[in-house]
Amino acid sequence: MILDLILTKTDDGYTAEVPSLKGCECWSHTEDEALDKILELTEFYLHRTSKEKMKFDIARKEKNKTIYKLIFDK
Repeated sequence: MILDLILTKTDDGYTAEVPSLKGCECWSHTEDEALDKILELTEFYLHRTSKEKMKFDIARKEKNKTIYKLIFDK
């Protein structure tokens, strides 16, 4: 399964969201912390354990957004 993960730089930090999972979004002061939080939240939404590996890779960058592809087995 492949999902989009969108990381947006704002004036006061970073927001991260997985648009296909309603309500799966978070905010943080740093980019790395936002990515860690959204991956943990995605695991929760999908009822997965951290033992089940998820990979993410940068798909493209825009002005203040970075779009990642979140890849894992269903």
